[in-house]
Amino acid sequence: MEQNGPFTVKLYIYDLSRGMARQLSSMMLGKQLDGIWHTAIVVHGKEYFFVGEGINSCSPGGTPMGEPDSIVDLGLTEVPAEIFTEYLMSLAESTFGSDKYNLFEHNCNSFSNEVAQFLTGRKIPSYITDLPSEVLSTPFGQALRPLLDSVVINPGGSNITGQR
Repeated sequence: MEQNGPFTVKLYIYDLSRGMARQLSSMMLGKQLDGIWHTAIVVHGKEYFFVGEGINSCSPGGTPMGEPDSIVDLGLTEVPAEIFTEYLMSLAESTFGSDKYNLFEHNCNSFSNEVAQFLTGRKIPSYITDLPSEVLSTPFGQALRPLLDSVVINPGGSNITGQR
């Protein structure tokens, strides 16, 4: 049984490019990107994230991506695990169902931002949420958009609704 709050809320940040964005973005996009960000919210002893199959969870740092590149402390929440689980289930049935994933407009970072605001009232850093529009503002990003729109990121974990 979990203790009473407050509970720590953290944002785990992963660079999906593993440093390649930092090396190649200037040449390819004409602007410097420090990474291609995947984020997850860690609270109540689990890491939660949104992927093409819906909302997933795992032990913190337990995806095939390993340890995060950085961790941001988002603050504290009074939301207990039971209520948080109900909230996630409602998101999985509405705005973050498996059919709602889009690499640019509705992705893991959209999910992390919404959940962070629900738990702490704070947004995740704008350099993460602004990345898709930065990429799409370049000619190369526009040229790649049809291909990138078909990409689905799935770093593993278990779907919270029990569906695959």
